Amino acid sequence: MAPPYEVRMSSSRGIPYFFNTETKQSTWDAPPELSQAEVDALPGAAQHLRGEPRPSQVRASHLLVKHRDSRRPSSWKEANITRTKEEAIEILRGYQAEIGGSKEKFIELATKHSDCSSHANGGDLGVFKPGQMQKAFEDAAFSLPVGQFSDIISTDSGVHIILRTA
Repeated sequence: MAPPYEVRMSSSRGIPYFFNTETKQSTWDAPPELSQAEVDALPGAAQHLRGEPRPSQVRASHLLVKHRDSRRPSSWKEANITRTKEEAIEILRGYQAEIGGSKEKFIELATKHSDCSSHANGGDLGVFKPGQMQKAFEDAAFSLPVGQFSDIISTDSGVHIILRTA
């Protein structure tokens, strides 16, 4: 599973810090359990650690699996979603294994299985700008190179695999 961290910028000190999205704790130093490659792959690392400019907009697709603690635990497939977050993550891990690096397989699985209405478009969310998506989703989508998949990202909506398409 992806480390539960993202890199954010301190508005008071103007320097980056590491925020644990599960515990809601922050630290100035990189978490010692992460390798340098894992730190470099964190949402927000490109912008806040390496100074790479953030694009003004991106286009992305996703495959969403909701769980009972999602903000709206229902979808076009299920009126009442009762799976745990851990079960939702395991489902996505299975999809990751099927996808490999195939965009075509991703689209197929998103169409069949995503708990988002975007399933009708193969998971395509269209173009969006900063501030239009939940922060963890936005940070992941904006930090991905075009054509790359995220690891599992958790938001209030559920758990996602994101594919940046433009």
